Amino acid sequence: KMMGDKNVGNLEEAARKRKERLKAMREQRMTGGEPPSKKSGKEELPKPELKLRNYNPVGDDLKEAVLANAEPEKVEDQITNQLESQAAEPTVQEEVDILKLAPRKPDWDLKRDIQSKLDRLERKTQRAIAEIIRERLKQSTKEDAAHFAEVPDEMKGDGYDSD
Repeated sequence: KMMGDKNVGNLEEAARKRKERLKAMREQRMTGGEPPSKKSGKEELPKPELKLRNYNPVGDDLKEAVLANAEPEKVEDQITNQLESQAAEPTVQEEVDILKLAPRKPDWDLKRDIQSKLDRLERKTQRAIAEIIRERLKQSTKEDAAHFAEVPDEMKGDGYDSD
């Protein structure tokens, strides 16, 4: 029986609270205001200000809202200021390497890996070429010396030709 009394007490209390809320809402409606729950959630917004830019009003009360013609801003001063500030700052232009911009060939990594071996081989090749040239020069100087060492028979005479 105690449980039933508690339920009835809770229901009566809920009904009483609901009646109080309904009564408060009725009073709000009669006075023309909004219920307190809605007022607290909404801030009062200021009335929008009337700005007439492209409209010439007929009434005197609207003529106060007409805006004056807007003057374009003078940008010459701003431009000169920007140009002066840019002139004061040194501009750093990096030279762009065209080889870095060009796409690489598919075997560039292989060439990079064997480049040191190719450099060594190139040095050996240059040494070998220089050695061959030296040998040919020595051989040609020996042949030239042998050629000049041979004296033809007609010159073997007294050394001077009497013409």
